[in-house]
Amino acid sequence: MSFVILQNFWWFLVLIGVMIIIHELGHYWAARFFDVKVETFSFGFGPRLFGFRKGETDFRFAAILFGGYVKMAGEQPGDENAADPRSFLQKPRWQRLIIAFAGPAMNILLAVTVLAGLFMVRFPKIPTTNSPVVGYVVPDSAAAKAGIREGDRVVQIDNTSDPTWEDVGMKEVASAGHPLSVWIVRNGERKLVTVTPVLDPKTGAGFAGWAEESQIEIAGVLPDKPAAKAGIQLGDIVVSVNGEPVRSTPKLHDIISNNGGKPVEIVYSRNGKLATVTLTPSPSDTDGTQKWMIGVSLQPRVVFVSLSLPRALVESVRQNTKSATFIYQFLRGIVERRMSPKSLEGPIRIAQLSGEAAREGPTAYFGLAAMLSLNLAIVNMLPIPILDGGVILLLLVEMFMRRDLSLRVKEAALKLGFVFLMGVVAFAIYNDISKLAG
Repeated sequence: MSFVILQNFWWFLVLIGVMIIIHELGHYWAARFFDVKVETFSFGFGPRLFGFRKGETDFRFAAILFGGYVKMAGEQPGDENAADPRSFLQKPRWQRLIIAFAGPAMNILLAVTVLAGLFMVRFPKIPTTNSPVVGYVVPDSAAAKAGIREGDRVVQIDNTSDPTWEDVGMKEVASAGHPLSVWIVRNGERKLVTVTPVLDPKTGAGFAGWAEESQIEIAGVLPDKPAAKAGIQLGDIVVSVNGEPVRSTPKLHDIISNNGGKPVEIVYSRNGKLATVTLTPSPSDTDGTQKWMIGVSLQPRVVFVSLSLPRALVESVRQNTKSATFIYQFLRGIVERRMSPKSLEGPIRIAQLSGEAAREGPTAYFGLAAMLSLNLAIVNMLPIPILDGGVILLLLVEMFMRRDLSLRVKEAALKLGFVFLMGVVAFAIYNDISKLAG
């Protein structure tokens, strides 16, 4: 257990270290381009541990590794060398704007580059179509109460026509307590229903209780469990269980759970050929409740292909744009109290994810790196003093006013921003510990 924790911590440091260095290099290169004197390039905060000096800049590693900074001459109001012609505050506001934005821009560039590189090697082509078909509805869920049935085709959700299931999912998680207008087609007839996702206390996101109809693939097989003993393998497609067609993961779980541990007949497809096995689920005690399992993990059928560089870049930009939109909707949902801040992931949880991704393989680890890099860019662009977004906001205000804000206002904004940021960090850590404690 302690080895896993140390492993998680190590891979977290590697991941966050790259994010920080890339981010600060953006500020550093932009500052050097506009001839701003850079006094310190620090990986970490607090006392200097070791480093080297190159020219006028001290490149250092500091004691507290969670973060980093580039210290420019005259960067803060009241600095003794603020009058230096090469100081940050002596440069035109448009140059300072570019320097502040350069850090998040580098993180966005990193996210696009890493994801494009992954897609050139292994792009998960999930067979999705516009206007997807509902393959499962949770009993008594928001979708069920709205009248959604298996086999309904979703042709519009709010103002999004011909949505993919990814579009539906993004609307769902960001709309707890917010009615969604959903147009469906059933037996050739177009109908309008209203689905109001509920707030899932475990995830802090909206939950409607539906799933897309798709082919279900065996993504993992646990050794010495019923499925492995029966000869089920990775990549097999589940066709039916006890004669009931299976077109969603929850459907298979329900059939096995409702069968009470009795033998189940599974029809599956392998290389286009059908096969049938009968196996007996084994009991599993989860949270004090007995459940039945056959020892497999499931996923919608995925075909992996390699994309050319131009296609990989286009797909990477598309994916990152969708992710950025979702992050914005997520933050907006928290502000509007439609989503719970408990869904935020702090450093402890990110360390866990880093270790899990590293153990899964390079594809998962680099995918997590791209996602975190984009998240870091967006968080840094929030209009909070002390973050890059706060600096940009103050510069835009000054450009609009055509004069500098007073030293007192700037110092007060920095103090408030620091207190708010520390509060968010403390909450995120407390939230992670609460989740670990159950």
